[in-house]
Amino acid sequence: MKIDRTVVRSLALFDKMADADLDRLLSHATSRRIPQGEAVFEQGQEATSFFLLLHGRLKVTQVTEDGQQIIVRIVHPGDLFGFAKALRRSDYPGTAIAAAESVALSWPTEIWPDFVEQNPRLAVTTMQTIGQRLEEAHTRIREMSTQEVERRVAHVVWRLCQQAGKREPNGIRIDFQISRQDIAEMTGTTLFTVSRILSAWEARGLVEGGRQKLLVRDPEGLSQLAEGAKE
Repeated sequence: MKIDRTVVRSLALFDKMADADLDRLLSHATSRRIPQGEAVFEQGQEATSFFLLLHGRLKVTQVTEDGQQIIVRIVHPGDLFGFAKALRRSDYPGTAIAAAESVALSWPTEIWPDFVEQNPRLAVTTMQTIGQRLEEAHTRIREMSTQEVERRVAHVVWRLCQQAGKREPNGIRIDFQISRQDIAEMTGTTLFTVSRILSAWEARGLVEGGRQKLLVRDPEGLSQLAEGAKE
């Protein structure tokens, strides 16, 4: 099935490409709908495709050598992911799971060199993404070694507000389901600790959780905790 170029034309990655070039690029793409909770690919699996997220959210997890599962990245609409070829890998370094019902485009890994050659902006974007992931990894290591747990949790939740938050009359709602276990895996702590912190925040009117998407009722208060995490 041919993919209409208007589906991706609004994305910064493709907004300057000529129609003919974009059509040629999309002629190799396949659209895929990913139900919530389903894995797009798994850690260690042969990297046969790379992807562009059009709709939804994904979380990328890794299992460490000591068996601990951590969330290393949240994939947002417009993000490339699964580009193992750019990392000189033949397998996927993590598992990508749909945190919400999602739609992605995929291309065969073997066309990655042509993909980059036809779209120089893609090469820049890929390097920026790799750099961002390295910076986030360094930030995570620094936070885990030097910061109090509550401030680490505040930093993660505030970052999610900035990346996936929607303004509402009562605050900022993170635009996908994020569980307490997810936050624990993003901050290198336990479910019990995250539950204790979020329950205390709810009692203070800082956030509102439950079964709904997390609502930050006091963005300024959360920001102050997060800024403290960076000191």
